Amino acid sequence: MADRDDAPQPLPSRRARAAARVRGLAMDLTPLRVSRDYRLLWLGEVVSHTGRHITVVALPFQVFQITRSAFAVGLIGLVQVVPLVGFSLAGGVVADRVDRRKLLAATQSALAVVSGVLAAVTIAGDPPLWLLYALAGAIGALSGLESPTRTAMVPRLVGLEHLPSAIALEQTLFQVSDIVGPAVGGVIIGALGLEWAYAIDALTFLVALGTVLALRPMPPEESEERSGGLEAFRQGFRYLKGRKVLQSTFYVDLIAMIFGMPRALFPLFALEIFDVGPEGLGLLYAAPALGAVLGALTSGWVRHVKHQGRAVLWSVTVWGFAIAAFGLSGSFPLALGFLGVAGAADVISAVFRSTILQSRVPDRLRGRLSAIHIAVVVGGPRLGDFEAGTVAALVTPAFSVVSGGLAVVGGVVLLALLVPQFARYHAGEEH
Repeated sequence: MADRDDAPQPLPSRRARAAARVRGLAMDLTPLRVSRDYRLLWLGEVVSHTGRHITVVALPFQVFQITRSAFAVGLIGLVQVVPLVGFSLAGGVVADRVDRRKLLAATQSALAVVSGVLAAVTIAGDPPLWLLYALAGAIGALSGLESPTRTAMVPRLVGLEHLPSAIALEQTLFQVSDIVGPAVGGVIIGALGLEWAYAIDALTFLVALGTVLALRPMPPEESEERSGGLEAFRQGFRYLKGRKVLQSTFYVDLIAMIFGMPRALFPLFALEIFDVGPEGLGLLYAAPALGAVLGALTSGWVRHVKHQGRAVLWSVTVWGFAIAAFGLSGSFPLALGFLGVAGAADVISAVFRSTILQSRVPDRLRGRLSAIHIAVVVGGPRLGDFEAGTVAALVTPAFSVVSGGLAVVGGVVLLALLVPQFARYHAGEEH
């Protein structure tokens, strides 16, 4: 008689199969369950990132109120990009040399001070434009120190096994706060004024500081080479030499952000084209993040994708077409919809790009490589602000947005042709 275990098993019902598919798409929360320190880091960042994006709305709104110029708003990105990139690269070296928890606590404290100064000068009335630009530059510099430090902490807190899921959680964090921050910021500006927006931002950094201080120390690993500052800086770039797959993760993001990031034009679109006021401006900033959250919340499938380079290229292509469609949209709801599609594509690209980078870099270099990655991720949009504002001033806002989106698509095709190994990249292979 046959063993009962060898008997045919009944096929799962249609409902059971559907439930299994849903579970496969659902976000993996394991990193939050297995690591207390990652939980603290993540929760603190939810608060501070939300506050920061209140200021992301408030500062361009204030500059546009003063100047009525898209070019002047675009200059915010230009004055931020140099300190942001420079301090990101320097911050990566520092993050590999000191206790990362202490460095993160210092940046949270300093960012709270800068937001407090913005509140104070706004209360005083009629702040000079140069001072607003200077404070924007300070935010860029401090963000440059903070971001590689925080990013380099994650693999040690969760382990490589849970890294893709942790990166998806990080992207969800960013995007949820990118929705709540701008949307709440627009309401705060309309109801209470700019000074309250900056003051609330300062308070969120103090909350995040408390969570950072509750973390365990994270000194550099003993194996870290104790080379000099400039030499340590060069090591990060030397590691990239010849690694075209890693390099391409930077190139593709620069293409997307420099040509396809029209946020410098959002005040103009909100106040003059769509006539939706500061509340509508907040929604324009929030729409890509809402789409990104929907993409991240259904990102359970990303852990099964092996052709990660190809996934990045397709995602950025969708981003470019969606941005071009935003420029052609004739109504505010339609514009929000296209921005949402762009955000969903962007978060998938970000998950795969970060996974490729973090899984292939040794911990002793993770701060420096994270710094280069973050310099690209945060520097690209600032250059995109300047590019979008300049083209809009020379031609029209719609032309700036549409031409930029199509340039992204063309750039992706060119990268795929020039670096075919990126499109062929398979997770786990050497590069």
